[in-house]
Amino acid sequence: QVQLVEAGGGLVQPGGSLRLSCVASGNIFSTYALAWYRQAPGKQREVVAIITSGGNTNYADSVKDRFTISRDNAKNTVYLQMNSLKPEDTAVYYCKVHIYWGTGTLVTVSS
Repeated sequence: QVQLVEAGGGLVQPGGSLRLSCVASGNIFSTYALAWYRQAPGKQREVVAIITSGGNTNYADSVKDRFTISRDNAKNTVYLQMNSLKPEDTAVYYCKVHIYWGTGTLVTVSS
């Protein structure tokens, strides 16, 4: 059984930065693409960023040039660096590996 644990969420002012991390147990980390999703109140969960096993990345248009996804296979960890945060980035952020989801970490962008 694979477990994913996110960390790094919190309250930040508009224009600020946060770095999320997601640590996975088990030995599947290096095999699969890794992804960050988010779900804002009253909205559907949406993909934010993906990084393949080879290191290629893809981003939602709404976060391009502001967010950066990266992975450290040695540490079984995927990161999401979020800069220039906006109130509309407020959501619960989830990491996903294969069929496994984390429990989420809340990011609130507010003054």
